[in-house]
Amino acid sequence: MSPVPPDPSALHPMPDQPRVVLLKPLVTSPLIEVGAYSYYDDPDDATSFETQNVLYHYGPERLVIGKFCALGTGVRFLMNGANHRMDGPSTFPFPIMGGDWAEHFDLITGLPGRGDTVVGNDVWIGNGATVMPGVRIGHGAIVASGSVVVEDVPDYGIVGGNPATLIRTRYPAADIARLLALAWWDWPIDHLTRHLRTVMSGTLAELEAAKPSGG
Repeated sequence: MSPVPPDPSALHPMPDQPRVVLLKPLVTSPLIEVGAYSYYDDPDDATSFETQNVLYHYGPERLVIGKFCALGTGVRFLMNGANHRMDGPSTFPFPIMGGDWAEHFDLITGLPGRGDTVVGNDVWIGNGATVMPGVRIGHGAIVASGSVVVEDVPDYGIVGGNPATLIRTRYPAADIARLLALAWWDWPIDHLTRHLRTVMSGTLAELEAAKPSGG
């Protein structure tokens, strides 16, 4: 009998818990890309993720979130639209107020940015964390609650604080390389379902033994 994985298109994977939403079937912005099964948890209104948690997103920079990511309540992504000029006497964005000030809109367009904000696969971002524009968070990373992430986070790194700093990595460098080579998040979903206990609690050797043939 074939395994039956959860439906990745279900907005609420737990029908009795509307506070949890899968982001892939939720988001509509062409500037946001989310992988399967990544979720956001919010007791107030998780379905407002695009407007309440992704801020100043006017493009062209994208927000890319991988598969199997867990985002706690209040996680926010500040995008490059929040940027202000800092090379003159004032940082105030006068042209957005309209009137004759709008004639100078060129002064606030094309400000330098760091590119897309990218969250890898299997990333856990704790309650109330803030991710600044252009940050890249590696696969398997953990961001502690309340952190302000201003720099890139390495694969399987654990960061915390304001600004967030590296506390430690979850595995030695050689093991991280093995995990990245396995990339279990890309396994066929039926195969992943069969080996879920190994993915969640097995050893690295057991995970390697569970790798799909030809993968």
